[in-house]
Amino acid sequence: MVSQAESALLVETVRKTGLDQARSRALAPWRKPRAVHDPGKVLLDVALAVALGGDCLADVAMLRCQPALFGPVASDPTVSRLIDTLAASGGKALQAIRYARSEVRQHVWSLAGESAPDADGHVTVDLDGVPVIAHSDKQDASATWKKSYGRHPLTAFVDHGPGGSGEPAAAVLRPGNAGSNTAADHITIARLALTQLPKKYRRGRQTLIRTDFAGGAHDFVAWFAKRGRWLSYSVGMVITETIHSHVLKIPPTAWPPAIETDGEVRDGAWVAELTGDLLTGWPEGMRLIIRKERPHPGAQLRITDADGMRIACFATNTPDRPFAELELRHRLRAWAEVRTRAARATGLRNLPLHHTAQNKVWLEIVQIAIDLLAWVPMLGLTGQARLSEPRRLRFRLFSTAGQLVTTGRRCILRLARHWPCNGEITAALERLALLPNPG
Repeated sequence: MVSQAESALLVETVRKTGLDQARSRALAPWRKPRAVHDPGKVLLDVALAVALGGDCLADVAMLRCQPALFGPVASDPTVSRLIDTLAASGGKALQAIRYARSEVRQHVWSLAGESAPDADGHVTVDLDGVPVIAHSDKQDASATWKKSYGRHPLTAFVDHGPGGSGEPAAAVLRPGNAGSNTAADHITIARLALTQLPKKYRRGRQTLIRTDFAGGAHDFVAWFAKRGRWLSYSVGMVITETIHSHVLKIPPTAWPPAIETDGEVRDGAWVAELTGDLLTGWPEGMRLIIRKERPHPGAQLRITDADGMRIACFATNTPDRPFAELELRHRLRAWAEVRTRAARATGLRNLPLHHTAQNKVWLEIVQIAIDLLAWVPMLGLTGQARLSEPRRLRFRLFSTAGQLVTTGRRCILRLARHWPCNGEITAALERLALLPNPG
């Protein structure tokens, strides 16, 4: 009998994408002579355990007890020693891991075809902070801006849109007291995220970077303008007194209604664009777009809300498009909250190790796990199943029990006949089997 038999979907995705080979090549310098376990395989086993719901290194024991499905798995002391070794490399191991992820991601997108996030020739990257609570005194843990205690990582997710989930492009581990709108941190995470994309998306208008008002800093916006062929950006801005005074001067006829994703007019919401001397000192080509909406009953207004309307604004450098469309595009950044929720459910609920260098390695492991949970639906699932978040994937697919039977020199995995998701599971395995094996 095999528990969580359909983690075979994860194992097959690893094999078909070549993630195991890329990881082994990347961590080959850290393999000691006559070592039994490959460092790449050890790190990947921990990532598989996290993808299945684990939240510490010791959870790799779930894999160790099922060698027929996961192969030989290292002991807990071996796993701990590897994490310590990678943490002591001074960032070289992190660079190697990130390079391998970038290499595999490009291959996965080519396998996915029309299901890839760049199928329309554009890529959207959302930046967002994720406060992580620490329940004990750990290195760099401190009071956060949310009045909690812990750390404040900054993440970047490649948006798959309404038809899929999202992939973690990068994550930066920061102390708990790190500022929400620190331009230097946003520039760092944006650079790391761009290195995860295929080269043609690292410059040019086909790549959009979105963030909330935490990214609305002058230095961050100016950074885009310095990259030669500008990247497209859509960053939220804080409503200052100056912006507020200009909003009050906009005539009623200059407020067209906001639109929804289906193209219908949004009732009770309007959009306008601010121009003139308000943009003096900002990079050339920046547009400032304002949205006002009638608050729902019981909502508490802010002092910056005008005429009983809730006000929000963002800056973008996308030209020649109606500002109502740009406002809708920026509003879709709300998908980032779903991605961070999935990250919390996949190893980012806490940072289990004591030292910051160790937790940086853990953060890379978490990103590998979330990558796998995004690639399984992208390559193997269709319809509503592609929208499944990690909790649902674990409950409906990975928790399936099965039986491994060896007959005629073949190993067959049998599932319970009455399991309601058998159709999705077998169809996903068949789609993965049709993919070409990595060279």
